Formats: sequence, structure tokens, C-alpha cells
Amino acid sequence: MRRPLLYSTLAISALAFAEEQKPKPAEAAKPAEQAAAAKPDPLEAIKAETAKLVAEKERIAAQIALDQSKLDEKLAPRKRALAEIQIQMEEMKMKLDLAEAERRAKDDPMLVELRRKNEKLLMEYGIAKNEADIDGFKMRLQENGVRSKTSALALQMELQQKESEARSYAVGKAPAYPKDPLVGKKLVLSDRTIGLNGVITQRTADSVADRIAYYNNRDAEAPIFIVIDDCPGGSVMAGYKILKAMHGSTAPVYTVVKSFAASMAACITTLSKKSYAYPNALILHHQLSVGVMGNLTQHRENVKELEEWWKRLADPVAQKMGITREEFIARMYKEASTGDWNEFADDAQKLKWVDVIVEEIEETALLRHPDTVQPQPTNAPTRISGDPLTSAGIVESTDERGKPISLLPRLNPLDAYWLYNPDGYYRMQ
Repeated sequence: MRRPLLYSTLAISALAFAEEQKPKPAEAAKPAEQAAAAKPDPLEAIKAETAKLVAEKERIAAQIALDQSKLDEKLAPRKRALAEIQIQMEEMKMKLDLAEAERRAKDDPMLVELRRKNEKLLMEYGIAKNEADIDGFKMRLQENGVRSKTSALALQMELQQKESEARSYAVGKAPAYPKDPLVGKKLVLSDRTIGLNGVITQRTADSVADRIAYYNNRDAEAPIFIVIDDCPGGSVMAGYKILKAMHGSTAPVYTVVKSFAASMAACITTLSKKSYAYPNALILHHQLSVGVMGNLTQHRENVKELEEWWKRLADPVAQKMGITREEFIARMYKEASTGDWNEFADDAQKLKWVDVIVEEIEETALLRHPDTVQPQPTNAPTRISGDPLTSAGIVESTDERGKPISLLPRLNPLDAYWLYNPDGYYRMQ
């Protein structure tokens, strides 16, 4: 930094210039005399001198500023270098201070003790962590052992369950589908069976017709069996729909009576392509019965409609028996005053109500224990075991005297019930 030297040189030059401008003693007298002679204005002279000094001052200031700018430009790299050196020195000082602090800390007994305690705590933490890891590992080993035992028990239980389920199946057997199901006196049934039990309603007819169609789509040759355990008959329209589904089937549809088939069920049995029955099964035929209300003209109309239904259903039965409809009616009331003509199946065979008497029925489709509850898929080809009474639209109730009765569902106005009801258990709603 040489800025003070420059300022001194400039100051000396200014003083020298001022000394040169002062008048010498010998020469001063002449101008004074001349001035006195000329008598110039002193104020003007002062102004002029002042203006010269101001101008000179400004020139000197400008020169100084210019020289300063040149000097700053020349010294800028050195300033930057000095700044960098200063930063480095500060960083070094910080490192030295840190090293000194560490050195003092090492020499300080309290700090040494604190450091030792810290290291001890760290070691204890590490030991505790390792012990915890070891305990966790032991626990995982125990858990794995328990899981292994649990899995073994679960597999054993599952095996026992499967073995128990297997015992409820007839393993190694399958339903038989003989085209001629009669073997001597034994009838062989497949899983192409349809139960017809309880009162025949439109829902019953839909169920039977749908299954006949389904079995035909699966196999148009193997027989289909309508199995009647206990059926008192029912709706004439519903029964007629079942008959038409049976007669329209490509696969033969056979009827099997195990216990009791009356009225519409007896008509279905007699008019099927072939029917089978146990010898002691009962088959009952009688005329249509219906309960109606209305005036005399309405009764005449109803009677006319019933006569037409009776003609359409009774004529085929009488024709198969080899008699007329009138002879069929007369024989009914000859056998029973009520007109309810029933016969055991072995006698009904002679009347052609049933075709074949069997002593044994083999159910080849029952491959699962009957006591085992198993949900069935809605589209599975399963045997219909007979719907509960309520599912056929019948309501269990009591009459005014507390006697149990069953209220039959309302029929179509052109329909009529044809069922055996001597004790009045079934009643119209």
C-alpha cells in the first residue's frame, strides 16, 4: 500500500507551485506601482485568482481519482489473493483451536471420565442389544417349533377330516345308466331321478319340466325316472303340464311309485310310457273335485269346464284299461261309495294302472351318506327329494276348532284340484 506516499508527493508539488506564484520583492514593487498607477479592481483580481485555484483543485482531484482507479485495478488480484489467504488462515485457526480443544479434553480428568463412561455405556448397550437379538432368535426358534407342531396337527386333523368325509362317500362307485333299468325283479335307478311328492302345484310342474329338459340335453337316450313316494295329487293344469313334458321327452320318462299315488299322481303313473311300483304301494283313482262359489249359472259353467277336464284326463286312463269313461266312473262307485277307487299295486297292475311290479329298487346315485348336509349347486343334476309343503305354496294352519289343516294355494279360475282329502285336511283359502 503506497497511497500515503502518493498523497505526500502531490502535496509537495502543490506547495511548490504556490511558491512560484508568489511575487519576488524587487519585482513586486513594479506591479504595485503599475497597479497603483492603473488602479485595477481588487475584487476582480481575487475572483480570477480564486477561479484558477478552484480549477487547479479540481484538476488535481480528478488526477488523484484517476490514479486511485488505476491503482485499485492493479491491486485487485492481490486483494483477492490476500482474501483467500485470510480464509485459509481462518480455517487453519479453527482446526488448530479444535485440535487444542481435543488435546485439552484429553488432559482434563473430568472429560476423560465422561468419555470412559460413554464408552462403557456404548459397550453395555451393544451387549444388551446382542442379548436381545439372541432372545429374539430363541423366541423365533420356539415359534417355528410351535408352528411346525401346529402345521403337523392341522395336517393330521385335515387328513382325519378327509378320511371321515371319504367314509361318507361310496368311493369307487358311480351311477348306472342302463337303457333297460329292470334286472329281474330289481329296478336300477340312476341320478336322472325327479321326486314328485306332496301336492302338485304349478311350481312343482315347472320344476319337473325343467329337469326333464335338462336330462334330455345331457343324454337323450338314458331313462328318466319320476319317483313318487307319497303324492295326494293336486292341480289339474300342473299335472297336465307334467304329462306333456313326459310325453314330449326324447329320453324315456318312467314313473316309480314307492308308497302312494292318488288322483293326479295316479293319472300321471297310469299314462306314463312305463311305470313301476312296489307291490304294496297304493294307487287311487277318483273323479275331479272342486269347491266353488257363485250363482246357479256360474255353477253350470263350472260343471261344464270340469266335464271337459275330466274327459281329457279320464278318457286316456279308461282307454288304457280297455273300458269307457262311463264304465270307469261306474266301477269307481262300485268299488267304493265315495268313488275313491284304490288298489294295491300288484292288483292295480291287472287294471293297467301300473305296468311292472318290482321287489327291489337300487339307488345307484346315492353315493353320499344321506345324513351328510351338503349344499347343492343350483345348476347341478341332482335328484329332487320333494319340496317342503311351504315351498309348494301350502300354508299350515288350524281351523276354528283348533284342528290342524293345510290351506291350498289359489288356483287358476279354470283349474281344479284333484287330490284325495277324506278328512278335510286340505282346504281352499
